[in-house]
Amino acid sequence: MLYAQVQEAIQFIRTKTNFRPNFGIILGTGLGGLTEDMEVAAEIDYKDIPHFPVSTVRSHKGKLLFGTLAGKAVVALAGRFHYYEGYSMKQVTFPVRVLKSLGIERILISNVSGSVNAQIEAGDIVFIKDHINLQTENPLLGPNDDRLGLRFPDMYRTYDAEMLVQAKKIAAANGIRAHEGVYVALEGPSLETPAEYGYLHRIGGDLVGMSTIPEVIVAKHADLKIFVVSVVSNKCFPLDEITETTIETVIALAKSAEPKMRLLVKELLKYF
Repeated sequence: MLYAQVQEAIQFIRTKTNFRPNFGIILGTGLGGLTEDMEVAAEIDYKDIPHFPVSTVRSHKGKLLFGTLAGKAVVALAGRFHYYEGYSMKQVTFPVRVLKSLGIERILISNVSGSVNAQIEAGDIVFIKDHINLQTENPLLGPNDDRLGLRFPDMYRTYDAEMLVQAKKIAAANGIRAHEGVYVALEGPSLETPAEYGYLHRIGGDLVGMSTIPEVIVAKHADLKIFVVSVVSNKCFPLDEITETTIETVIALAKSAEPKMRLLVKELLKYF
């Protein structure tokens, strides 16, 4: 069923473009402006693609974009989907399946997050080296289709070490304050309580957010090389430094950090 739905989506996309991407990019909050740096060859509204969900998050454009970026052939998801929007995890991750079937070999994923590490400040960039998944539904639940991936994908080396090393070099060369970190995923949409932030810190988390990990699990299942970069929108630890957070402040902070994120992604693409 899932495989057939992916093929239907691909067949429709191929009626609009024959563009062959090597890289997939998920443009979360904080990286939407990267589309301005692309030479766009084709764009398709999510609502027109069979079985694609439609983003309900205000800062997400809801388009699939094909083109070149930093001289590389890319396909970009301008907006992602979240479990808290009411979609199943299979729906949330359906676009990753489509990107894989379009021919990509590497996927670059961006997000915004809260920091539960006292050394990581709002506005900092963090390259994800590992994650802790506290969401209740795994996107691989149910019968496995071997055409999509292995029944039991090993998450040991999920994040591509070579891309991580190169990203750190790019950040250092451009004076960008950046860290490596562990991302913890919760379902949302409510933000966490102070007690929960303290718990996430104690279990080894550096960042907390409501996205990304389902996409990463499916990308790993699909045997893609994975790189994730996060911009920290608010500091949640130590607990006495917590301030009230709104979607407006998150978007404003992400927008202020966007030039750094765009530079990092473009330079990283050049290397690969």
